[in-house]
Amino acid sequence: PQAPLAAHESEPAAAPPSNRVEIPSSVRKNLGMTFARVESRAVAQTLRVPGRFEAIATARREYRAPLQGQVELLVTQYQRVEAGQLLYRVSSAEWGALHEEIAATQARVDSMAPLREAHRIHEASLEARVTLWKERLVQLEELRDAGGGSAAQIATTRESIIDASAELADIREKDAELIAQQKSFEAALRSLFSQRDLVLRAGGASTPTHSGWSHTYEVNAITPGVVESIGVISGGLVEDSGLVLTIVQPELIRFRARALQSDMGRLRDGLASLIVAPQGGTIGLQETMAGLLQIGLSADPDERTVDLIVQPSTLSSWARAGVSAHLEITLEGGQEALAIPLSTVVRDGVTPIIFRRDPANGDRAIRMQADLGISDGRWIVIESGVKDGDEVVLAGNYQLMLATAGNAAKGGHFHSDGTFHEGKD
Repeated sequence: PQAPLAAHESEPAAAPPSNRVEIPSSVRKNLGMTFARVESRAVAQTLRVPGRFEAIATARREYRAPLQGQVELLVTQYQRVEAGQLLYRVSSAEWGALHEEIAATQARVDSMAPLREAHRIHEASLEARVTLWKERLVQLEELRDAGGGSAAQIATTRESIIDASAELADIREKDAELIAQQKSFEAALRSLFSQRDLVLRAGGASTPTHSGWSHTYEVNAITPGVVESIGVISGGLVEDSGLVLTIVQPELIRFRARALQSDMGRLRDGLASLIVAPQGGTIGLQETMAGLLQIGLSADPDERTVDLIVQPSTLSSWARAGVSAHLEITLEGGQEALAIPLSTVVRDGVTPIIFRRDPANGDRAIRMQADLGISDGRWIVIESGVKDGDEVVLAGNYQLMLATAGNAAKGGHFHSDGTFHEGKD
């Protein structure tokens, strides 16, 4: 038989209850555990409405062919391009004809200067002849008045003056015609240059090049972006003003939500707002985008809704045109309080439980009975036991609750520091 214990001997004391649970990296990985930070939020004064991202009007740019021709594509759909990158070439007979017409018109303009100079010299010589004939007439008239001279010479001189003056008038009229013709050529040249510059501007300040029997113009990207769609196959023909491709800048987006018209009394332009991803996905609850609210210019009388628009100050990686999300608007008059995501709270029976990550040891979590306040359906106020910046378990909290349910001490409670006290207080 076993000898009785000596008086001074006793059984080992039972370990005191603990609300700590070890969560080393292997456990966190197996459970897919994630954490959410405790933060100050105006939970009682938050309005949440659904919406989606949309591209703004300037996000999309169309590239069209000003002149008919054959297209050689140099990019593919969904390819990212940079500003100035070559997109395609167009071989166009019209483009070659335009440059030939420009060259011919330029030659006409250039020829006007020496032609007008020759007329100017001719005009000057005629003016000199008229002057000489007039001086000769004065001399003959003086000689006649002195009793000499010849009437026939005087008549001949006057006829010469008339002929020279008429020729001078013809030259001046011709010079006026040359001036008008030069202005007409210059106007035509400016018009041709405008047509050429229109093609160049449409092609991103491209430069014309020669290619065999025709001229080819190159089209460069004016802005960076992604090739969204292509309207013609490489080697195909494109008509005047035909669409070749479209480039979109995916980062030029905004968020549009729809609120009930009954909430308009609580809304105004400039309210602080957050764009948050829908619950249940792989995007973290705290991966939000901030911006200022802008109320739409008109409302929908049939749906009884009004558009709410927010331009986020920064974009998260998940933001894309067409992606659905929620808009959280902080209304006026709300007071901030410490809050946690509602999904971090699990229930052991009727008791709300959270798992706070131990600030002194990241491989340990502290099971706590949550002292909760008001909720907005996504966040809930927590009245005690945590401080701003603490982390609570988000994904994996239900498994921790099941693993620690049997260890919950009866007839007592834990404080936030981990100490156990018997009784309710």
